[in-house]
Amino acid sequence: MGVRQGKGKGNVEYWVAQIQPGRILYEMSGVEESLAEEAFKLAAAKLPIRQSLLVGK
Repeated sequence: MGVRQGKGKGNVEYWVAQIQPGRILYEMSGVEESLAEEAFKLAAAKLPIRQSLLVGK
């Protein structure tokens, strides 16, 4: 007896998401601007893309 074959099921190795230029990735409200900037810097360090911070009042 052997292992059953088929169905092509396996573990997920990684996730992929296509992000178009101009897309908003993070949105924050009710947080001090300095804290939001620090959180943005930490999050930006995790992604291999160029990012910018927009502040609206």
